[in-house]
Amino acid sequence: MASVACVPSVPAPGDADGLRERARGAMLGLAVGDALGAPAENMKPSEIRRRWGRITGYVAEHPAGTDDTEYAIFSGLLLARHGSALTVAHVEAAWHQWIADLDEGPFRGAGFSERGTLENLRRGLAAPISAQHRHAWSDGLAMRAAPFGVFAAGAPEEAARLVAIDGTVSHEGEGIYGGQAVAAGVAAAMAGAPVESVVTAALSVIPADCWTSRSLRRAVAAAHRGERAVRSAVVIGGYPWTDLAPEAVGLAFGAYAAAYGDFATSVLTAVNMGRDADTTAAVAGSLAGATCGARAIPEEWTTAIGPARGTCLPSMRGHHVLDVAELLMPEGEPR
Repeated sequence: MASVACVPSVPAPGDADGLRERARGAMLGLAVGDALGAPAENMKPSEIRRRWGRITGYVAEHPAGTDDTEYAIFSGLLLARHGSALTVAHVEAAWHQWIADLDEGPFRGAGFSERGTLENLRRGLAAPISAQHRHAWSDGLAMRAAPFGVFAAGAPEEAARLVAIDGTVSHEGEGIYGGQAVAAGVAAAMAGAPVESVVTAALSVIPADCWTSRSLRRAVAAAHRGERAVRSAVVIGGYPWTDLAPEAVGLAFGAYAAAYGDFATSVLTAVNMGRDADTTAAVAGSLAGATCGARAIPEEWTTAIGPARGTCLPSMRGHHVLDVAELLMPEGEPR
């Protein structure tokens, strides 16, 4: 896919309704993608085909978001509270207040990067040392990066700056780059950028020679050949862990590019590629949701998304992604 030179600026104030529609689309798209992809997490496409044929909708009896949605709500509420003045100290305090110092529920804070971070924080370590664990390159920041793109609509560099502040507590290196690529891509999509410009924005905020950049570029270059080609271009054969940021971000952007930004196709492409399917579909859903708006998401998918259940983060129970989207709008009232 050819790159385009510039990303559109922030929408004019008179387009507040359009901006809100995209914000709702980004956050709802994340939650829908997460719920659609959760049953296929850590599976190969062949395993998905044997069990369901091709996934074309919810296959779980009671679909719901996982840690991806709940951590995105966590970051969204934090960002709504502090805005552009967000600091690492704010993020670290929120991890203690809302996660580390509470009983975090049966999944112990969810993914490997989160568990490593929690262990470090509970041992009294502070950022950036708290991010020094074996899974600092995971996709745990990428999965919660969309709120930063919503907040910094039309300003990919600002979205990347803010998400890196959030990630300093839990991630390093490629883990940070993955979050920055997603946040910048959503920020560009929020401003009405076409798919090519969304990809360009994501690449513009991370080092050109990093693994995440190479993975993203390979995925997008293969996108016109479909999901099998995208997967082959990105996935590290034989590698057991599926939550590494360069792979997940590459697959998500590849699915989004292969679908030319169409919401349903973007998300289902990500889901049917397997691997860390809830995260790749959540990221693809946030990009496509910001591109197309909430009305483009099938109603039978949106109606299943209710307030967070707090399965992973009890402190997020009762918060809805659409409420977070409202808080991230300029006129929103931080909690």
